[in-house]
Amino acid sequence: MAESLGQFEQIVLTAVLALDANAYGVTIHAKVEELSRPRKVTRGAVYATLDRMEDKGLIASWLSEPTKERGGRSRRHYRLEKPGQQALRESARTAQRLFDVIAQNLGLKGRA
Repeated sequence: MAESLGQFEQIVLTAVLALDANAYGVTIHAKVEELSRPRKVTRGAVYATLDRMEDKGLIASWLSEPTKERGGRSRRHYRLEKPGQQALRESARTAQRLFDVIAQNLGLKGRA
């Protein structure tokens, strides 16, 4: 069985998935804010969640080569690992089941 994810973890993993090779701290934070709208999200919350999910084996990270535009510093990039993909798939299935029941009972049509 896949790791059970909290809502914020789902959002952060979705951001990493959507950004693909461009998934690093600043871009992940921006995508998380977009997905969480109108809720504001701190960078610290995103980084703490990324660290926790890496410890769980849901994502992996690596440092890029240093870049001139970052003053010779590297970026930490992230990617989903297989357990993260499985957990995100299961979360999506659960969300779809919930949406289906809500739509049926509240008369909603289509997808949210």
